[in-house]
Amino acid sequence: MVTVLLVVGISVGLYVFIYYNFIKGRQCKSDTCMKGKTVIVTGANVGIGKMTALDMAQRGARVILACRVKETGEAAAYDIRTISGNSQVLFMKLNLASLDSIRSFCKTFLSSEPRLDILINNAGIEGKGKTEDGFNLVFGVNHLGHFLLTHLLLDRLKQCSPSRIVVLASSAHTKGKIDFKNLNPPGDTWIQIMKAYCDSKLANILFARELANRLQGTEVTCYAVHPGVVFTNLGRNFPHWFQMLIFPIAWLLLLKPTDGAQTSIYCAVQEGIEMYSGRYFSNCQVQQVQPHARDDAVAKKLWEVSEDLLGLTK
Repeated sequence: MVTVLLVVGISVGLYVFIYYNFIKGRQCKSDTCMKGKTVIVTGANVGIGKMTALDMAQRGARVILACRVKETGEAAAYDIRTISGNSQVLFMKLNLASLDSIRSFCKTFLSSEPRLDILINNAGIEGKGKTEDGFNLVFGVNHLGHFLLTHLLLDRLKQCSPSRIVVLASSAHTKGKIDFKNLNPPGDTWIQIMKAYCDSKLANILFARELANRLQGTEVTCYAVHPGVVFTNLGRNFPHWFQMLIFPIAWLLLLKPTDGAQTSIYCAVQEGIEMYSGRYFSNCQVQQVQPHARDDAVAKKLWEVSEDLLGLTK
């Protein structure tokens, strides 16, 4: 029995040492107060989004949880209000897989909220199928949905400048490719879904890059962030047998959502990073990306094609 307890103790101690020294990563050290500011966080009902929203609430911001599911969104808002002591945490329904829902959300928000200081495009998905408007679900939600959301809210961000936009990307972008001849693949197999995910994360980085170019002189800045490899429900659409297989490893070795939220928080509140607008951040610091993720010509074309797909040029 003593031997077993000793082995367990050593194992736990070793795990804690490894997690806090090699996995956890940097923490946002900024003590910026957000009183009087309004923040939107998409996908804020769980995981990284919820922890990001909690941090914003603890800083005194008015926080809008923009989520697809009313029940979990309202439950998250209640949790955050309770923990933070901030009563200005609200749920608003937003389904990024529906262009009508995005437009409805923006209409409601703009008519009821006088300010928008920070937009955090956090929500993401990996799954089969199409959006309500016929786009590949992953590319449609991760890129096109947030593209339209940002477009419709941009004037309010400009009115409240200096303001910021944070786009949750991923290191998976390194495997991505923008194929303008095939931006709407079927997404029927898991190989296709993973490819679409990598492509969408590359699109996120290129979107932030082109957006920064278009926002020069406005005091609105934007940042693409990699949260780290985080244990969230992003893979909720994977087969159950696969989820059960990887759960123990993921729980032990991946970042917890609070740690995964740190770079998003950093880019939302850290002073003095305005010069890095359009850049990619990881582990609370700016990082260089591979050439295909900083191709301004592709970024500009992706912007124009996205506008066409969403009917914004008509």
